[in-house]
Amino acid sequence: MCAVYWRMVSDETISPVRDETRHTLIEDAFALVTGAWLISFGLVLMKSAGIVTAGIAGLALLVSYYVPLGVGLLFFLINIPFFMIGLIKLGRAFMLRTIIAAGLIFVFSAVARSSLDIASIHPAFAALGGGTVSGLGLLVLLRHKTGVGGVNIIAIWMHQSRGWSVGRMQMALDGVILLVALASLDLASFGWSVLSMFAVNITLVIWHRPDRYTGY
Repeated sequence: MCAVYWRMVSDETISPVRDETRHTLIEDAFALVTGAWLISFGLVLMKSAGIVTAGIAGLALLVSYYVPLGVGLLFFLINIPFFMIGLIKLGRAFMLRTIIAAGLIFVFSAVARSSLDIASIHPAFAALGGGTVSGLGLLVLLRHKTGVGGVNIIAIWMHQSRGWSVGRMQMALDGVILLVALASLDLASFGWSVLSMFAVNITLVIWHRPDRYTGY
């Protein structure tokens, strides 16, 4: 009896059962590429309509209207201080994935700009379509314990430390950014920007819920 028990313990020690909910390295890599591409495409749609969106992405869009730099590069540069916060509060593995995702957004945004020539786009389509696509990109990254920087890092930190909803927290922080952007936007552009911010974050409010969905 003791011999059988010892064999069972030894087998479990040598060949532990794999956690089926844990993502593989290939799955994580595919998620980073997919999420970054969706966010980049959403940003291109919104910039083509001249509207601002949520978070640091929205701030990068706003700054891009005044300086001769691409939105992807600005997105990466503005994120640097938030990367430091994420490194301290969320750990090296999270920040490594987040920095890679931000770099991919920079690259894909440049590719999209050179590959797409959008002559005309209605701001409602850009706000809803671009915002929803970007929100889905964020959701993909969050499912694989990855952020995109800025207020997203703050929202994830609050989610992990206090259980607050990422979508609701991010919506509140994004609202502050849009109020700052109001000084540089006309009322119509501001209204479309609020709509895009809502489209981004309602995606997270509905689908980023550990009480309903697993696979975090």
